[in-house]
Amino acid sequence: MIQLVVSIVLYFVIFFGLSFILNMLLRKTWLMSFIYPIIVVIIIDGISTFDYLFKPSESFSTAYDKIINLTVVDITVLLSGLVGTIVSGIVIRMLRKSGYQMF
Repeated sequence: MIQLVVSIVLYFVIFFGLSFILNMLLRKTWLMSFIYPIIVVIIIDGISTFDYLFKPSESFSTAYDKIINLTVVDITVLLSGLVGTIVSGIVIRMLRKSGYQMF
């Protein structure tokens, strides 16, 4: 149970930080929220990215099977990362609205 709480906080903080830095550098507020599902598939599938180009049917079916077989705990941890990217976008927008031009 403690590992679940630590994992949720860790994913939230990691993806909040990554999204915040990416937002500052590229000035695209919601970019990381749109990229996040691709990152999740890369984390889950365990397949080389090049296999999606060279063996697409096998790769997509394997990835689909692994996504379908996720447990509630895994989904909760991964959703906390998505929430981190969304909160980062909200924070960046608030900072820009408050007059911080660097963001």
